[in-house]
Amino acid sequence: MQPYPQMYDYLARARARLFDWVRALTPEQYAREFPYGLRTIHATLVHTASAEWIYGRRLRGQPAAVADSPYTAEKVKTFAELEAQWRGLADESRAALAAVEDWDAPVEYRMTPPNAPAVRIRTTRAGVASQMILHEVHHRSQVMSMLRQHGIAAQNLDFSALMFDRQPEAS
Repeated sequence: MQPYPQMYDYLARARARLFDWVRALTPEQYAREFPYGLRTIHATLVHTASAEWIYGRRLRGQPAAVADSPYTAEKVKTFAELEAQWRGLADESRAALAAVEDWDAPVEYRMTPPNAPAVRIRTTRAGVASQMILHEVHHRSQVMSMLRQHGIAAQNLDFSALMFDRQPEAS
């Protein structure tokens, strides 16, 4: 099995569990502002989906601009909308990862960070895939912290807990 599609399968399982916790929130809790990260669970999740959309396009050699993303807080207003749209995105992302034959193939793109000059990025498909996966883990941790402040014990999304085969031993 190729490692990046397997890692994406893990992300999808962890995301499903995270979404179970988020689904239990009221709209007010979902939109509550925190003094870190992207400030709300909504903004953080929408940003994460947008980044996945962008990195998936870069894996396929397609142009990808933040302005073109279908995942913005203005376009995706509720968690239900985001969850439904991310299902299709997940299928696309998994397919893009599975289609890669040369992980060392170069990828180059121009990026303009907020309040900073444009930069030229040079990496490989493996670099793009790694960023896609690790970026979600980073922001998932922020959402888990926000959930804990709502009294939800968001925990145990460890790779081994979700992906390793576990068999109880007889006593």
